[in-house]
Amino acid sequence: MSKSSSFSFIAEVPPAPAEVAHRHFAAKLALETDPSDVHTDLSREKPGFVVIDTRSAAAFADLHVPGAVSLPARSIDETAIEPLRGRLAVVYCWASSCNAATKAAAKLSSLGIQVKEMIGGIDAWVREGYPVEGQLPKDVSFDDYLRWHHAGHAGQFRRG
Repeated sequence: MSKSSSFSFIAEVPPAPAEVAHRHFAAKLALETDPSDVHTDLSREKPGFVVIDTRSAAAFADLHVPGAVSLPARSIDETAIEPLRGRLAVVYCWASSCNAATKAAAKLSSLGIQVKEMIGGIDAWVREGYPVEGQLPKDVSFDDYLRWHHAGHAGQFRRG
């Protein structure tokens, strides 16, 4: 690689002071978690949190994080959150390109529920090799399922 230019894409915008970076990253960790941490706490049966799938009920039926409950983002209201009071809600949706979990987190927090978003959604969970539950046939790959779903098919997965 040539050293002919002193321009740096990394340093084009100067880095934040360390204390600003610390506040940013600490705040980010207060709002997010990752599949590894969720899987570890589920495996250890840690109390005090509930994993919430914010996708459609049909997508939840096809596959979801073991132990998760279905609470589609658009259905969150005062009645739906009663069982969540006093527990940390960990929300997820399809992938980092899906904002249903973010919408759910905003709604839940506006109703007084503490919440963290599982970054990467079910996509990151599956790609990290963690188990899933649901009615999706075992011989259907996750990528094929995503293509089917994102092609606009409604309801639960069907072949053909």
